[in-house]
Amino acid sequence: MIRVLLVHDTRLLRSALGALLSTARDIETTASSWRNAPSTTRSLRPHVCVVDVDCPGAAGISGFAGDTGLTKLDPSGAQNKHPLLVLANAGHPGCLRQAYEAKALGYVDKDAPPDRLLNAIRQVAKGERFVDDALGYGFLQAAEIPLTKRELSVLTLAAEGASVGDIARRLHLSHGTVRNYMAAITRKTGARNRVDAIRISQSAGWL
Repeated sequence: MIRVLLVHDTRLLRSALGALLSTARDIETTASSWRNAPSTTRSLRPHVCVVDVDCPGAAGISGFAGDTGLTKLDPSGAQNKHPLLVLANAGHPGCLRQAYEAKALGYVDKDAPPDRLLNAIRQVAKGERFVDDALGYGFLQAAEIPLTKRELSVLTLAAEGASVGDIARRLHLSHGTVRNYMAAITRKTGARNRVDAIRISQSAGWL
């Protein structure tokens, strides 16, 4: 039996996906919000974590991926710390980039037929990579994200409403360095200002 943790912040969609997965006799599903996912993972020790990377809470996917409760379905007892299968949209390359950096094994397009998700779960449970063909162009775009990790960290805090001083304090930077990062972000995204840079980045799925 493959133990699956389904992570989604929208209760209705979480229930619908759970109902879909429950139709498979070889899959046992537990659903969770992103907020409760780490604790649920530690107690459940799932073989596969199916996560929606377009949810607001998915910004913490890198930390969630490294949780020691994640294990691969392997008779030898070998462990895999990253049994992630992400539900993604080719139009949000930033989300694909975050999932790739979190070492996700599986990638399924949200418009894919249900059987594709079930097959992907079975493949990832065996420790094998699964990449939906429909996401190919999205991956090419993801490789072209112009912002560095530090710039994304600065912009993420800015999008949350943090001031230059708040960002400097939380990231242990000087005020001048934060302003330099914001100037670089505005230039790289082709934005008019900070607000426009946030809008462009969120639309692309970088945040």
